[in-house]
Amino acid sequence: MGVVEGLTEFLPVSSTGHLILVGHLTGFHRAVGAEAAAAFEIVIQLAAILAVVAAYPRRFADLCRFNSTRGMRGLRGLWLLFLTSFPAAFLGLLVRKMIYEYLFNSLVVAWALAVGAIWMLAVEFYRPRSNVEEMDDIRWPQALQIGLFQCLSLWPGMSRAASTILGGMMCGLSRRAAAEYSFFAAVPLVSAAAVFKFVESAPTLAAMNRSTLLIGFAVSFLSAFAAVKLFIRFLSRYTLQPFGWYRLAVALTVFWFIWRSALSIAP
Repeated sequence: MGVVEGLTEFLPVSSTGHLILVGHLTGFHRAVGAEAAAAFEIVIQLAAILAVVAAYPRRFADLCRFNSTRGMRGLRGLWLLFLTSFPAAFLGLLVRKMIYEYLFNSLVVAWALAVGAIWMLAVEFYRPRSNVEEMDDIRWPQALQIGLFQCLSLWPGMSRAASTILGGMMCGLSRRAAAEYSFFAAVPLVSAAAVFKFVESAPTLAAMNRSTLLIGFAVSFLSAFAAVKLFIRFLSRYTLQPFGWYRLAVALTVFWFIWRSALSIAP
C-alpha cells in the first residue's frame, strides 16, 4: 500500500482510486478493518507529501521569502496556492461524508478512471496552445481556474494530479509547468485533508503497530520521491498519452471483473 500511494500520488492515475482497488484485491481493508485502513492511508499520504517537499526544497523555501513579489515566491506564491486550493477544500468539507458513503467503491473508481482517460487523450490530441512555459509565470486567474478543475479530484479515481495537470494545460500552461505546479498544489490541499483526518483517527493510530506505520511511511516517502523525479524527466520527452491508455486499461479490467462477479451471483 505504501508503494501504491507513493507511486500514484503525483502521477495522473489517482492514488485514491488505486488504494481502493488494491485494498479490495489484496483483502487489506477486510484484514485490518475499515478504520485502521483509513488511518494507515493517512500516514502514507503524509509521507508522499513530505517527499515532494524534499524533492523541491529550494522551491518551497522560496515561499517563505516575503520580500519577493515575483514568481512562486513569498506572498505571491502563497496567494496562488490559496486560490488553487480553496475551491476543492471548501467543496470537500461540504460533501466529504457523502463521498465516503457513496463513492468509495470499485465501480465509481472505474468510471472515473475511464472518464479521466478520455479527457487526457483528448487534451493531448487537441494540444491546447500554451503561453506559460514556466511555473513562475502563472497568473492568479489561471491559478483559480486550476483550482476549479481540481474540484473534479473529489470524484475517487479521477485523480488530483490529472485534474490539475489537464486543467493547467487547458488554461495555457505547458505540460511541464502544469505538472510542477500540480506538485505544489498538492501540498496545502492534501496536507490539510490529511491533518483533519489524522485528528479524527488519532485513537485508531495510537492502537496500531508502530513498525507497520513506520514501514508504510518510509516506503511511501521513497516511492513518491522517485516518482516525482522520474515523472518530470518523462514529460520532458513524452506526452501524457501512456497514462491515458493505462487508465483506460485499468478501468476496462475493473469493469470486466465487476461484470464477471455479477454473472457469478446472478440467478
